[in-house]
Amino acid sequence: MKNTSPYHLDGVPSLKEAIPLGLQHVLAMFVSNITPLIIVAGALKMPAETKTFLIQCTMFVAGLNTMIQAYTIGPIGAKLPIVVGTSFAFVPVALSIGSQYGYEAILGAALVGGIFEAFIGLIIKRIRRYFPPVVTGVIVLSIGLSLLPTGVSNFAGGVGAADFGSFSNLILGMIVLITVIYFKQFTKGITSTGAMFIGTVVGFIVAILMGKVNLSTLSMAGYFNLPKPFTYGFTFHLDACLAMIMMYIVSAVETVGDMSGVTMGGANRELEDREISGGILADGIGSCIAAVFSILPTTSFSQNTGLVAMTGVMSRFVVGVGAIFLILGAFIPKVGAILSIVPASVIGGSLVMIFAMISISGINLITKEPLKGRNALILSVSLGLGYGLGSVPAALSYFPESVKLIFGGSGIVVSGSIAVILNLILPPDEEMKKHITSDKIKV
Repeated sequence: MKNTSPYHLDGVPSLKEAIPLGLQHVLAMFVSNITPLIIVAGALKMPAETKTFLIQCTMFVAGLNTMIQAYTIGPIGAKLPIVVGTSFAFVPVALSIGSQYGYEAILGAALVGGIFEAFIGLIIKRIRRYFPPVVTGVIVLSIGLSLLPTGVSNFAGGVGAADFGSFSNLILGMIVLITVIYFKQFTKGITSTGAMFIGTVVGFIVAILMGKVNLSTLSMAGYFNLPKPFTYGFTFHLDACLAMIMMYIVSAVETVGDMSGVTMGGANRELEDREISGGILADGIGSCIAAVFSILPTTSFSQNTGLVAMTGVMSRFVVGVGAIFLILGAFIPKVGAILSIVPASVIGGSLVMIFAMISISGINLITKEPLKGRNALILSVSLGLGYGLGSVPAALSYFPESVKLIFGGSGIVVSGSIAVILNLILPPDEEMKKHITSDKIKV
């Protein structure tokens, strides 16, 4: 009998259920997916038509790489409901490389870095023991905490908005949040699992009535576009490649955290070795595909991890439906235009809850074992320094730019690195007790 449950990994719900659930994923990631390219293209003063074309390629690659993660190609892919998009983490290093060597150098370094991350995916089984629940939990918790300011920024209107923090934006975000809470908590079935989609639709209608939606963008969008590979070429510079490789290590750590958040939040279990290997392998290969289509590296999206944790919807089919909408947006610009005119406050109304759910998934991982002694020490030190430095990057102002670039961003790398190191050097609590007991006997 065919499994139609949206809560099962291999469940195939009906389209009337899968479409709104898939659109939830697209709405959660759409703005974040195209914004990194817009930032880099703007800084490098690319022509408007080139920028528009590369945005379409960004949507195509996001949809394609999401399908690879969900349905796999051989060993490539986690076979999990992982949504993939262009990563903000690569923007600073891309801007640095682009200003010095040009856009082709960004793509060349991204290609090399993608191959390197794919190699990590091949050997990850050998280093899996370094990522017990307390370590992956710290990474997931750090991801969730680091994203909370982004959620609130969207809630207030989006960074750079002329009316950022206005009462109208806050009211609009609150309407969406209340709608999501109501349908999630007080209804059942599709209206409960599709609470974010319903909240977004309600918020979009209210935004139109408030005059916050620019419909001219929709009328200006074309009807057909064909993403093409090799729009730009590649150039390779050693320092650019090394800087990009370091960011790919960051990306691999975040991907492990995101995948852990999905399995813990949606299925209450830890990751399997094959899922880790396939997921990181797909992250690297997917970024190579992104470079071929002349766009920035891609990675798993944490907001979609939070969406899985919030709804419990684990169906790969649902994520695949969302990926199809991204691909359609690449070939049919009007589809992408519809998604792009949703105001930031409408998206932010859901994101504040979604990002918090990522943190809760991390807490669930950490507390799989008693949170005391050794585990409490790992959590307190890694989270204290990691999240602290991420919140106060000026604390690293005397360090070289390369160090600040890697460790002074969100704090995820610092938290993850410290957690791994402490997990290696701190003896288990049982061993500590043995040492104490033996010392007493000697005395």
